[in-house]
Amino acid sequence: MASVQVLAGLAAGGLIVLAGWLNPASDLAPSGERLALAAFEGPVTADVVRVIDGDTFEANARIWIGETMTVRVRIAGIDAPELHARCDDEYRKAIAARSYLAQRIEGARVMLSHVHNDKYGGRVDAEVSDGKGDVGKAMIARKLARPYWGGHRGGWCDAA
Repeated sequence: MASVQVLAGLAAGGLIVLAGWLNPASDLAPSGERLALAAFEGPVTADVVRVIDGDTFEANARIWIGETMTVRVRIAGIDAPELHARCDDEYRKAIAARSYLAQRIEGARVMLSHVHNDKYGGRVDAEVSDGKGDVGKAMIARKLARPYWGGHRGGWCDAA
């Protein structure tokens, strides 16, 4: 009888640990999943160092008084064509998107809001604004990017 109680206790303990591991907000969850939930409303001031592609750039973010951190930022809410394109048309669109973004923000000061860790790690997603307004919305208005909030991304080769 005692062995049944011990087994039941071990099973219950195992379920508790498993539930904690499966809950991304738990301290038992893998660190990447916990980080993905971390968010900061901001705004955070950042100086853009370089534009990587049509929706990603590197910046020195002012995270505290006298403290900066170099981060890669993906503009939240948009999908720009990829430089590693599947067709010539997508590549041309990717160059146009990157050129516009570089002209607008490279070397400039921007504000990052609603900052959270990117699902792939190594960068953050953030809404980005400069003295002219919301950068992502401007790119969508110019058809250099599309709205994107997760899920399947459509291709750019057949897009008008």
